[in-house]
Amino acid sequence: MGEYVPLGIYTVVTVLLALLLMGVAIILRKRGPTRPDKYTNYECGELPEGTARIRFHAGYYLVALVFILFDVEALFLFPWAISLRALGWFAFIEMTLFVLILFLGWIYAYKKGALEWM
Repeated sequence: MGEYVPLGIYTVVTVLLALLLMGVAIILRKRGPTRPDKYTNYECGELPEGTARIRFHAGYYLVALVFILFDVEALFLFPWAISLRALGWFAFIEMTLFVLILFLGWIYAYKKGALEWM
């Protein structure tokens, strides 16, 4: 039970610090009249043309999914590369299979045209 005391103190201090900083920010914030252009879309200082509700091409979403696929690959490759010597050949073969499966996914996306911009 005694080993959790520092954790409890840390939690209490961080919560109190967060509340204190939010309170100071509320007190010191700049107050002014609410302008109607505050609630419009911000596009580099230019006034927006038309509505913000437009349709996006499905290719954008496919590129995002492929990006996530390779981002996850990189996420798994870093810890594996650090501990490869301790893990041995079995881990090397398993990671080779993992990368091969992801590479097949990349080839599939490429052949489907998911990586082409319109």
